[in-house]
Amino acid sequence: MLTQLLDVFSFASVLLRGLALALESLILGGAIFSVWMLKPLNVTWGSQAQSIVQSNRRLILCSAVALAFVQICYLAADSVLLMGTTGLNWSDITGASFFIAGAISAAAALVAAAMTARHEWAPTSALLAPALVTLGSLVATSHAAARMEGRTVLLIAGAMHMLAVASWVGTLAYLVLALPRAPNRQIRQWLCRRFSRLAVLSVVVVGVAGWTLSHAYIDSPEALYGTSYGVMVTSKVILFATLLLLGGLNFLIVRRMSTASDELMVRLRRFAEVEVGIGFTVILAAASLSSQPPAADLKADRVSIPEIAQRLSPQWPSFHTPPVGSLSPPTPLGVDNATNEVNSLQSFVPGTTYQPNTPNDIAWSEYNHHWAGIIVFAVGLLALAARFPALRLARHWPLAFLGLAVFLFLRADPENWPLGPRSFWQSFAVAEVLQHRLFVLLITAFAVFEWGVATHRISSARAALVFPGVCAAGGALLLTHAHPLGNIREEFLAELSHIPLALCAVIAGWSRWVEVRVSGRPTQVVTWIWPVCFVLIGMLLLNYRES
Repeated sequence: MLTQLLDVFSFASVLLRGLALALESLILGGAIFSVWMLKPLNVTWGSQAQSIVQSNRRLILCSAVALAFVQICYLAADSVLLMGTTGLNWSDITGASFFIAGAISAAAALVAAAMTARHEWAPTSALLAPALVTLGSLVATSHAAARMEGRTVLLIAGAMHMLAVASWVGTLAYLVLALPRAPNRQIRQWLCRRFSRLAVLSVVVVGVAGWTLSHAYIDSPEALYGTSYGVMVTSKVILFATLLLLGGLNFLIVRRMSTASDELMVRLRRFAEVEVGIGFTVILAAASLSSQPPAADLKADRVSIPEIAQRLSPQWPSFHTPPVGSLSPPTPLGVDNATNEVNSLQSFVPGTTYQPNTPNDIAWSEYNHHWAGIIVFAVGLLALAARFPALRLARHWPLAFLGLAVFLFLRADPENWPLGPRSFWQSFAVAEVLQHRLFVLLITAFAVFEWGVATHRISSARAALVFPGVCAAGGALLLTHAHPLGNIREEFLAELSHIPLALCAVIAGWSRWVEVRVSGRPTQVVTWIWPVCFVLIGMLLLNYRES
């Protein structure tokens, strides 16, 4: 059973690492917000700021408890798997650096939770101590800690990078909470202007520290486009540029704040919500980076531009599917009772070979992607058509996603129920299948909710946020979507086709969020962005190839 969980843990560990980074940013961001914003706010406005102080306290408390829980889960799962697959005993595990760092992080998070648990808590600089300890613990398990050369510089750069992200994205989350609780316009203006100065400094530090880390981990242009690590860094840069655009729009609003209308202030809050959402997507991408070797260490299996061009060049999609019986036999997951040998998923052993997909396996996968592309392409066109009053029938476009969910559930993984020999519950032991099933649930959820919103059967403002929220979350999860093919080059080419899909999904989700939350001219612009993103996703899927 333990070995069956090994593949699932490879996916879950990325999510746990992403959650840990996000929660650490919230704890440290809350501590910085307390010192930089709340302490002077208390001095000047006193009791008028109590609602803001309490919202700050609750978010820090929840984040700290959640971080301790996540770290304990990670340590427990990792320890059990290591003992079950390597023969290490408990004393060996507890002395490992990852265990010590995780335990310290969980303990520091509990200290932060204890400090903010009191209802009468007041902002204090002491909260920075446990927050910085959680930061140091995560830095101690980063790529920088494993380097032999330039370790000190990279550790400092990594710490500054995380600190700047927390003081920007983490603190912004508290500003989003604080603005609607500010009792008057004067306090809102003060909060925005003070945060703006902090954000500008944080952006500079993020850029400088990020460039330092990238320079060390990506040693050439070939490593940037020819490795999974380099391409993931590129996706982070794209999302970072999107954050800068949103931050720039808010910065312009802050500069006009003395004469800004209430509508402009609402717009600032909505843009800030999107900025926080995309910021945490970048954090999840950073967690995915931690699961991959730095590009500078991968010299032999880099993919060249001609190979990338050959894989991505437009070709007519294939709609021919081979019979299920012609596919490769499924990989056994458990112990063969006849031979008493373990036939489960194992860690990679240098020198071993992998079994490549057969032409029929590839044809099956491409067929699935191409039909999914047709459905998503149609969804994008129908969503665009729904913008015109004469095409009222097009407003039922979300129902097309139910067809996609059923198609993926039945055909995405032929080794599993209902087509293959693995039972429904056994299929969840495979990380890739587990991710596919999660995507099916996400697709079903936002299809139902968005259809109700589009046809006015659901009038709840919160229900209208399900579609953009799930869409953005799906894009973020896709950034962690792993393809353990046993071949680095093929894994990279598979990821290369999924990253543009993830970026389009993230942009589609958050542009729809702005459309729902903001009225006026910005809505007229973004109302076209997310349907176009779906059209692009459909086109990318129609051109999907594995050979």
